[in-house]
Amino acid sequence: MKAISLKQPYANWIAEGKKTLETRTWATKHRGNLLIVSSRLPALEPAGYAVAVVEVIACRPMTEQDEQAACVSLYPKAWVWELAHIHRIKPIPLKGSLGIYSVPIEISDLEYI
Repeated sequence: MKAISLKQPYANWIAEGKKTLETRTWATKHRGNLLIVSSRLPALEPAGYAVAVVEVIACRPMTEQDEQAACVSLYPKAWVWELAHIHRIKPIPLKGSLGIYSVPIEISDLEYI
Protein backbone atom coordinates (compact mmCIF):
# COMPACT_ATOMS: atom_id res chain seq x y z
CA MET A 1 0.00 0.00 0.00
CA LYS A 2 1.14 3.58 -0.58
CA ALA A 3 1.57 6.01 2.32
CA ILE A 4 2.53 9.59 3.05
CA SER A 5 3.80 11.17 6.27
CA LEU A 6 2.31 14.39 7.64
CA LYS A 7 3.27 16.45 10.63
CA GLN A 8 0.79 16.91 13.42
CA PRO A 9 -1.80 18.22 13.82
CA TYR A 10 -2.44 17.78 10.08
CA ALA A 11 -2.50 13.96 10.18
CA ASN A 12 -5.10 14.02 12.97
CA TRP A 13 -7.15 16.67 11.17
CA ILE A 14 -7.34 14.43 8.10
CA ALA A 15 -8.33 11.44 10.26
CA GLU A 16 -11.07 13.59 11.85
CA GLY A 17 -12.35 14.75 8.44
CA LYS A 18 -11.55 18.39 9.25
CA LYS A 19 -8.83 18.59 6.56
CA THR A 20 -10.03 17.29 3.20
CA LEU A 21 -7.30 18.77 1.01
CA GLU A 22 -3.60 18.03 1.41
CA THR A 23 -1.13 20.54 -0.02
CA ARG A 24 2.38 20.05 -1.30
CA THR A 25 4.79 21.98 -3.51
CA TRP A 26 4.67 19.08 -5.94
CA ALA A 27 1.89 17.43 -7.88
CA THR A 28 1.13 13.73 -7.76
CA LYS A 29 -0.20 11.34 -10.37
CA HIS A 30 -1.17 8.92 -7.59
CA ARG A 31 -4.87 8.15 -7.46
CA GLY A 32 -6.50 5.72 -5.09
CA ASN A 33 -5.89 4.64 -1.51
CA LEU A 34 -3.24 6.40 0.55
CA LEU A 35 -2.32 5.68 4.16
CA ILE A 36 -1.89 8.81 6.31
CA VAL A 37 1.07 8.46 8.70
CA SER A 38 1.75 10.87 11.56
CA SER A 39 5.37 12.04 11.70
CA ARG A 40 7.29 11.44 14.91
CA LEU A 41 7.99 15.15 15.20
CA PRO A 42 6.41 17.14 16.60
CA ALA A 43 5.63 14.53 19.23
CA LEU A 44 1.86 15.01 19.26
CA GLU A 45 -0.01 11.75 19.77
CA PRO A 46 -0.22 9.47 17.99
CA ALA A 47 3.28 10.26 16.66
CA GLY A 48 4.82 7.62 14.38
CA TYR A 49 1.54 5.85 13.57
CA ALA A 50 -0.71 5.38 10.57
CA VAL A 51 -3.97 7.11 11.56
CA ALA A 52 -6.21 7.12 8.48
CA VAL A 53 -6.73 5.87 4.97
CA VAL A 54 -8.01 8.18 2.23
CA GLU A 55 -8.61 8.09 -1.48
CA VAL A 56 -6.73 10.64 -3.60
CA ILE A 57 -9.16 11.59 -6.35
CA ALA A 58 -7.49 14.62 -7.99
CA CYS A 59 -4.51 16.96 -7.91
CA ARG A 60 -4.54 20.58 -9.05
CA PRO A 61 -3.01 23.99 -8.27
CA MET A 62 -4.24 25.50 -5.00
CA THR A 63 -6.54 28.53 -4.95
CA GLU A 64 -7.66 30.88 -2.16
CA GLN A 65 -10.98 29.02 -2.06
CA ASP A 66 -9.10 25.89 -0.88
CA GLU A 67 -7.65 27.47 2.27
CA GLN A 68 -10.36 26.36 4.71
CA ALA A 69 -10.49 22.72 3.54
CA ALA A 70 -6.68 22.57 3.39
CA CYS A 71 -6.27 24.21 6.84
CA VAL A 72 -3.44 26.37 5.44
CA SER A 73 -3.13 29.68 3.63
CA LEU A 74 -2.33 29.79 -0.06
CA TYR A 75 1.41 29.70 -0.67
CA PRO A 76 3.61 29.81 -3.81
CA LYS A 77 3.63 26.68 -5.99
CA ALA A 78 1.04 24.91 -3.79
CA TRP A 79 -0.74 21.88 -5.21
CA VAL A 80 -3.95 20.51 -3.71
CA TRP A 81 -4.55 16.79 -3.39
CA GLU A 82 -8.29 16.20 -3.15
CA LEU A 83 -9.09 13.55 -0.54
CA ALA A 84 -12.27 11.47 -0.43
CA HIS A 85 -13.53 8.45 1.52
CA ILE A 86 -11.56 9.45 4.62
CA HIS A 87 -11.54 6.74 7.29
CA ARG A 88 -9.91 6.86 10.72
CA ILE A 89 -8.14 3.61 11.50
CA LYS A 90 -6.86 1.94 14.64
CA PRO A 91 -3.33 3.41 14.86
CA ILE A 92 -0.58 1.21 13.46
CA PRO A 93 3.07 1.96 14.39
CA LEU A 94 4.85 2.84 11.17
CA LYS A 95 8.09 4.54 10.22
CA GLY A 96 7.60 7.59 8.05
CA SER A 97 9.46 8.63 4.93
CA LEU A 98 9.60 11.47 2.42
CA GLY A 99 7.24 11.58 -0.53
CA ILE A 100 4.80 8.80 -1.32
CA TYR A 101 6.26 5.48 -0.24
CA SER A 102 5.26 1.83 -0.07
CA VAL A 103 4.47 0.07 3.22
CA PRO A 104 3.91 -3.66 3.84
CA ILE A 105 0.25 -3.18 4.77
CA GLU A 106 -2.81 -4.24 2.82
CA ILE A 107 -6.14 -2.41 2.92
CA SER A 108 -7.64 -5.58 4.43
CA ASP A 109 -5.21 -5.25 7.40
CA LEU A 110 -6.76 -1.95 8.49
CA GLU A 111 -9.24 -1.74 11.36
CA TYR A 112 -11.63 1.18 10.94
CA ILE A 113 -12.78 3.11 14.03
